[in-house]
Amino acid sequence: MCGIVGYIGNEDARDILLNGLSNLEYRGYDSAGIALQNAGGVHIFKEKGRIAALRSIVDPEIQATQGIGHTRWATHGEPNRRNAHPHQSASGRFTIVHNGVIENYAQLRDQYLGKVSLKSDTDTEVVVQLIEHFVDGGLEVEEALRKTLKLVDGSYGIAMLDAENSDVIYVGKNKSPLLIGIGDGFNVVASDATAMIQQTKRYVELMDEEIVLLSRNGYVIKDLDGNVKNREPYTVSFDARDTEKGAYPHYMLKEIDEQPAVLRRLLQEYKGKTGSIAIDPAITRAISEADRLYIIACGTSYHAGLVGRQLIEQIAQIPTEVHISSEFSYNMPLLSKKPLFIFISQSGETADSRAVLVKVKKLGYPTLTLTNVEGSTLYREADYKMLLFAGPEIAVASTKAYTAQMAVLSFIAVAVAQGKGIKLDFDPVHELSLVAQAMERMIDEKALLKEAACDYLSVTRNAFYIGRGLDYYVCMEAALKLKEISYIQAEGFAGGELKHGTIALIEDGTPVLAFATQENVNNSIRNNVQEVTARGAHTAIISMEGVTAQPGDKIVLPKVHKSFTPLVSAIPLQLIAYYAALQHECDVDKPRNLAKSVTVE
Repeated sequence: MCGIVGYIGNEDARDILLNGLSNLEYRGYDSAGIALQNAGGVHIFKEKGRIAALRSIVDPEIQATQGIGHTRWATHGEPNRRNAHPHQSASGRFTIVHNGVIENYAQLRDQYLGKVSLKSDTDTEVVVQLIEHFVDGGLEVEEALRKTLKLVDGSYGIAMLDAENSDVIYVGKNKSPLLIGIGDGFNVVASDATAMIQQTKRYVELMDEEIVLLSRNGYVIKDLDGNVKNREPYTVSFDARDTEKGAYPHYMLKEIDEQPAVLRRLLQEYKGKTGSIAIDPAITRAISEADRLYIIACGTSYHAGLVGRQLIEQIAQIPTEVHISSEFSYNMPLLSKKPLFIFISQSGETADSRAVLVKVKKLGYPTLTLTNVEGSTLYREADYKMLLFAGPEIAVASTKAYTAQMAVLSFIAVAVAQGKGIKLDFDPVHELSLVAQAMERMIDEKALLKEAACDYLSVTRNAFYIGRGLDYYVCMEAALKLKEISYIQAEGFAGGELKHGTIALIEDGTPVLAFATQENVNNSIRNNVQEVTARGAHTAIISMEGVTAQPGDKIVLPKVHKSFTPLVSAIPLQLIAYYAALQHECDVDKPRNLAKSVTVE
């Protein structure tokens, strides 16, 4: 959530910053602003709402070769122009943008800033006022910045302008993602590489409690004690075309359609010389030596983890638990003697998951991160890592990263089983290739899925998904997708739990969609459908050809191996949610109140 961009060079910074902020819209925000610095001083423009509203108020006559920008997701103070970033110090000398949460801002305000009249309700303004306070007390700007950041508790990614120095942007980072981008005669700062991918593909990752002095021709990284840190740039593996919608009306639809290609790329990346699945031997060895695996994740990644647990237990025969990051962080269960922790995160910056990572690393337990972003915090700090290779995912509601997560978890299960000498009754590469074909077939059924969304979800305010086994985990994700982007109150239930209370919610016309792809529970889930039908529910069954399908089923999926059905089921659940959101005239790619990258706890 929130996003930062900054540019210092020789070109006009205005459009570079605005375009960079547009690239960060997927992260979630409620206001935006930019500060442009030239010989006439620092010029600030900020507005509540979308980037388009900000763009409309920026003075096109102002030319500047240096500036910073921000998209805000409100944490302190309501979303309005007054609380939008950038914020300035009392004299106007310093201008700052900030991601994160300063936990002790009230104490710092009361201790140091009693005579300063604050103009906003934000924790951020305290930081910039504190820097000016120390500069007024005789410190150099860099010293004042380092002293301030030593005093603050919490998370921050900051970029700051000094009206008296047009040769530097001051940058600071702790627990909030921030990168330096390297160009020829210019440099940039950004919350992630997608923001400035039109400018450069070379980036430098920053560690916690570091600052950067960013100039047109270079950068200096220091810790908070002033010690210089040397770090070479790396090159990102995607380009600007990967972040464009092309002919698609929404990023979400584009990313749904990309899923078969993502799965095929994963098979290429993780296929060994013998034609089977191969991952880093150090990872398979570490997992095999563990007596229990703990999967830690949030939201959609948590649902992928539930599928992964069943695959790992059934294929690799290792006991596995799945935990919600925010719960595990504060309520750690009794652990086994030799645990290994697997963290799943699309962005690799999920604050709740990182809090767990920090704790378990202090306890000395091995960690593995599955993420879509190389160089992200969870990627960098884990002992082992595996990439999802899904390419940039821009829509807030995750689609292709979800299926990539399930696929990589299946790779882990297969590779560990092979390493333990467990004989598989299927060829994983062949079966997953069939899954990619089945996904394509379902993508071609958009008309049918749009019809289902219109029939079942066009006027309702609530809906239910039911399933058993792997299908139950799919139902949880289906319900999340539906409420994320269409704002329909949706819940995913285990079919057998209906009679234990949930069936009381069923009334005439209540939409109930049942996933029935598992042969061993096919009769049971169909009995559950009959139970809700008898009580007036408007029901539909999503089944699998040649396995569970029966006449009258609303949607029939192509047949795939029973372990991999959730990869195919993902397509109808995503497209039904997409078309339901369109029916309700919702902002599909940027649903209200949500952020793509949740970087605060």
